[in-house]
Amino acid sequence: MNVKQTLVAVIAGIAMTVGTSACSATRTQKSPGEQLDDSVITGNVKAALIADPVTKARQIDVEVRRGVVQLNGFVDSAAEKAQATTVTTRIDGVMEVQNNLAVNTATATAGEVIDDSILTAKVKAKLIESDRTKAHEINVETKLGVVHLSGFVNSASEKAAASEIALSVSGVKDVKNEISVKTS
Repeated sequence: MNVKQTLVAVIAGIAMTVGTSACSATRTQKSPGEQLDDSVITGNVKAALIADPVTKARQIDVEVRRGVVQLNGFVDSAAEKAQATTVTTRIDGVMEVQNNLAVNTATATAGEVIDDSILTAKVKAKLIESDRTKAHEINVETKLGVVHLSGFVNSASEKAAASEIALSVSGVKDVKNEISVKTS
């Protein structure tokens, strides 16, 4: 083998290694196949929640990571919360359901709804500003001053930072942190 052939063989070997590692999953990143599977599961769960007469799908945020489904948000009754789990477990590919839905029977005034929207925006902005969190991985919802955090993050320190940041926002009464740390 001459120098040129050796160089071509080395470059081809490096390209194959990089190409296959780019398609494989890591602890914190999904492979393209996993991403597609999770997208399909997300769509199927949302469609099932919409079709169900008990659940109000617009109140339920669905996050999926490697077949683990998080149901997040605020619902009107314990029956709706339980039904959301029942509906979700029936979907093909669902490995586990983390039902983080909060039952909120108190009704909010128009002013409180606006205040909650402002708090949500402020918390999201603080998460974006922070170099300790990846805001795109964290969902934020607020109801009557209580901030609900959910999603999947890379570390326990990022999860803790999200709570700390949310609590630092003026007007936040409490934080419910239902963020999951990604595992293999």
